[in-house]
Amino acid sequence: MDVRRKRLLFRARHMGTAENDRLFGGFAESHLDAMSAAQLDRFETLLEASDPDLAAWATGKRGVPAELDHDVMRLLQAYVRGGR
Repeated sequence: MDVRRKRLLFRARHMGTAENDRLFGGFAESHLDAMSAAQLDRFETLLEASDPDLAAWATGKRGVPAELDHDVMRLLQAYVRGGR
């Protein structure tokens, strides 16, 4: 795993709450290796959102803002639903 992916994995595993650490860390473990550079950019942008917002969007409790409604968010939502 390259340095960028390792850094993103660390960030995903250390979101702030234990639940988010498991959720986003698990997603990162499952998907980072297959992501393109552009997808890594989009994932990094997602990680800049607040934990409560990101969790609400990923779980479908709130609608995703248009600028964050992209392939990586859909992968994350599928992961949350158990589609891995």
